[in-house]
Amino acid sequence: MGFPRECTLPTTGCNSRRVISGTICLLMAQIRAIRKRMTAVGTIARITKTMQMIATAKFTAALTRAKNSRPYTNAIRSLVGEVSGAAGEYDSPLFEAQAGAKKELLLVIASDRGLCGAYNGNVFKKALQHIRACRTDDKEIAVETSGKKSVAFFKFQKMTPEAQHVLGDKPSFEDVARIADHYMEDFAEGKWNKISVAYMRFETNARQIPEVIQLLPLAPEANQQEETTGSAANYEFSPSAGEILDDLLPRSVKTALFQMFNDSVVSENIMRMIAMKAATENANDLGKDLRRDYNRARQAQITTELTEIISGAAALE
Repeated sequence: MGFPRECTLPTTGCNSRRVISGTICLLMAQIRAIRKRMTAVGTIARITKTMQMIATAKFTAALTRAKNSRPYTNAIRSLVGEVSGAAGEYDSPLFEAQAGAKKELLLVIASDRGLCGAYNGNVFKKALQHIRACRTDDKEIAVETSGKKSVAFFKFQKMTPEAQHVLGDKPSFEDVARIADHYMEDFAEGKWNKISVAYMRFETNARQIPEVIQLLPLAPEANQQEETTGSAANYEFSPSAGEILDDLLPRSVKTALFQMFNDSVVSENIMRMIAMKAATENANDLGKDLRRDYNRARQAQITTELTEIISGAAALE
């Protein structure tokens, strides 16, 4: 014997309302989760936008410094070539490694902070290629680092740097000159037979190239300009050309290293600017997707609530 007809309708309506109420609870939980994600994504977008603006300001300042120092660096290099051509048999301890030197030093210039795209990765990749090439040729090589990220990288590679330099976003010529003086002193004493620098060379806003450049020994440039241009001016030097080169050669090493640091800072900031711009755009796109999902979930909640009201009214009839 079944239940009376008047008893079945309330039971069915009650079960239906339970299902609808459970659906509403799930939708509300989903809406809360989406709202939290929207808030988090919005915060991330504001942070990355701010970092992009800071990187842009730093890039502009660093580019100005790099452009201002480049003519001086080129002029020193050109002047060294002209004086060397008139110096005859001039010799310098910076031209050739000492007989007992058998170990190379590699300075790796990286950043202190991350979030700069592939800047550090490209520099480290180039440095590792150089290190492996030296080891393949059975050459000893030691590493010095500039930037906190390079310290962590070589620690992961189980390599202990000889020294760690931290020059910040605005490397001063005095700090770089002290590093260069130390390198020239060690090279002249025969501690190293070669000193190279791994850094990111800045060409244009869209092109930065990781390179390993030989800093020491210097290549003698005697008679190079006369051979390439076909003519050379005759100068009378006072003091002698050799004495002038004694001052110019260390200065050229310092300016070359300073230019490398400036190029590295410019490359770092433009790559951080590009990376933060891309991150901001991705966060904005994700925010739009979340807003669409939120609207859909809210509409589903409204529809479910209307269904509950209609079901309840039908159950009471």
